[in-house]
Amino acid sequence: MSIDAPTENPEAAAVPPPGPVPPKKRVPQGHRRLLTRRDRITLAFMAGVPTVLHVALVWLTALASIALAFTTWDGIGFDSIKWVGLDNFRQLFTDNPQFWPAVQHNVIWFVVLILIPTPMGLFLAVQLDKKIRFSRVYQTAFFLPVVVSLAVTGFVWQLVYNPDTGLINSLIGANRPGHYIDWIGDPHLNLWAVLVAASWRHTGYMMILYLAGLKGVDPSLREASALDGASEWQTFKNVIFPTLRPTNTVVLVVTIIEALRAFDLVFVFNKGAQGTELLSILVTNNIIGESSRIGYGSAIAVVLLVISLAVIIPYLIATFRKERRA
Repeated sequence: MSIDAPTENPEAAAVPPPGPVPPKKRVPQGHRRLLTRRDRITLAFMAGVPTVLHVALVWLTALASIALAFTTWDGIGFDSIKWVGLDNFRQLFTDNPQFWPAVQHNVIWFVVLILIPTPMGLFLAVQLDKKIRFSRVYQTAFFLPVVVSLAVTGFVWQLVYNPDTGLINSLIGANRPGHYIDWIGDPHLNLWAVLVAASWRHTGYMMILYLAGLKGVDPSLREASALDGASEWQTFKNVIFPTLRPTNTVVLVVTIIEALRAFDLVFVFNKGAQGTELLSILVTNNIIGESSRIGYGSAIAVVLLVISLAVIIPYLIATFRKERRA
């Protein structure tokens, strides 16, 4: 009796053994580039050109001004540059009769901007935040002086302060011979006249900053305060204003910078003479004046830079610390 060999079943042989199926190996397809060569050239051009211009027009000029502050130079040829050390600063602090009045005027500029247009801008922002009718129209009207060039603003206010045909003298009857009020030429009035124009512009700037801060206030805080029976003033004083602390910091820094860089309005009014001297005016008069003293003007610019950095650096440090904690 013969025994036949078992026949092999091809389908049974193809069935894999029981157990987990091993994952399929991915065949490496190579590194896929997200940016093409053209994209990289475009990005390099868009980022490189502004960077080069910023370094050349801001950083190099600032470093050059710091270096020239310790020299004397009339601007004609680099061979005429002479190292004088601290003589420019010594002369500036002791012998220049315009320096300390200019510092005083910059301080007055800051005090007036922080006491008058800043609270006014906050008041306007609070009113516009109530979603009254035509609020967009009001925002545009109050912010328009910020958009207009400072030079144009100066020309407009020159017409207002004109002693003969100006609006103010016409309203108060001071446009007659013998009764003129020279708002621009009188050293006891011209600084305050310029500050009125600066405050008119600064109010719209502060309004926008505070309006942006009010938009970030949690509405539930207002509702909880109303449920507790607090009045509108109590809600603002105890709930809303404390939440505006970051905005107040920005407003303070911006106001200080505005007070230090004030130039356009004063230069258009009377070129910074007869009681309207500012540090920026002194820098311009010494560098591009009739007797060009670039080293001396650079020393004034360095003083202005140090004052600005004394304000900006603490603000940046506080901002970076807050971001790091967050």
